[in-house]
Amino acid sequence: MLAAIVPEPGRIEVRQVDDPAPADGEALVEVTACGVCGTDLHIIDGTYHASYPAVPGHELSGTVIEAPAGAVVAAGDRVAINPNLACRSCRPCRRGMPHLCEHAQAVGVTRPGGFAELCAVPAELCVPLPETLPLRAAALMEPVSCCLHGLSVITPRPGDRLAILGAGTIGLLMVQLVRLHGAAPICVSEPDAGKRGLALELGADAAIDPASVDAGEAIIEALGGRPDVVIEAAGLPATAQLAVQLPGPGGRVLQFGVCEEDVEVAIHPRRIFREEITVAGSYTNPFTDDRAVELLAGGRIRAEAIISDEFALEDAAAAISRAREAESLKVLLRPGA
Repeated sequence: MLAAIVPEPGRIEVRQVDDPAPADGEALVEVTACGVCGTDLHIIDGTYHASYPAVPGHELSGTVIEAPAGAVVAAGDRVAINPNLACRSCRPCRRGMPHLCEHAQAVGVTRPGGFAELCAVPAELCVPLPETLPLRAAALMEPVSCCLHGLSVITPRPGDRLAILGAGTIGLLMVQLVRLHGAAPICVSEPDAGKRGLALELGADAAIDPASVDAGEAIIEALGGRPDVVIEAAGLPATAQLAVQLPGPGGRVLQFGVCEEDVEVAIHPRRIFREEITVAGSYTNPFTDDRAVELLAGGRIRAEAIISDEFALEDAAAAISRAREAESLKVLLRPGA
């Protein structure tokens, strides 16, 4: 089969490799679409905990070719993949937090992923799809499910003033989801004009350009006061710092963007104490896959609006380059297309 492989950090190559041989309990999936995520870029750059040589790609959908007896899926089933495999025996797993597993494996990170024509995955990670959900859109199941977990951490409520810092794929998914939660008003901070326009189209009430105004002041003005909820979706030092400065009394901050390991920001403990500010993170997608599928299949999330580019697997290097460009959104690799 054809696969895009990162033999070592800083290099990606597309070449023929042996088809994967599913182990006991594994299904073999023919990949239809696989999103290029910021995590994949970190893996290629060597700044994420991958196992090399690596086949990236954890946002994938496709069709089951082989499945073990007794699995929830069978050959011919259309599926999306939850990439995260927990050990079920460590303390976080036993406490109901498998996403924080101390021995976690992940498709596309520590296991070969979806930048390939075929992918062998534990059958339990296959999420069956309704016929009404195209496989192309189903590749966004994983990021939608991660967003749902993030929102369960900070619980936006109807009428909450809400700010989203960054309007990439995650920021634009969050716009749609927090609108479903009833957040109002919603303000997005994003330097790219096209993304600001799309944020407004998808449900934001205001969109400001942090490159031309003081972002904090502009967000507060647009919302009519300090936000009740701030979602950091850019993974940048400046936005991570702004996120903890913005909320009003009783406010909640979600650090969702993936900052570099050495990024640090200043906090004011007295203000956090006096105004009961909550600062939280969220990691991956425990128990949210089915809800993500329902939202996508029901049209509550406009996946097609966020897919900006599609590339054949042979053009994986070009897809990676495009994903690094500021104006791109969700870039898909389409093996076999």
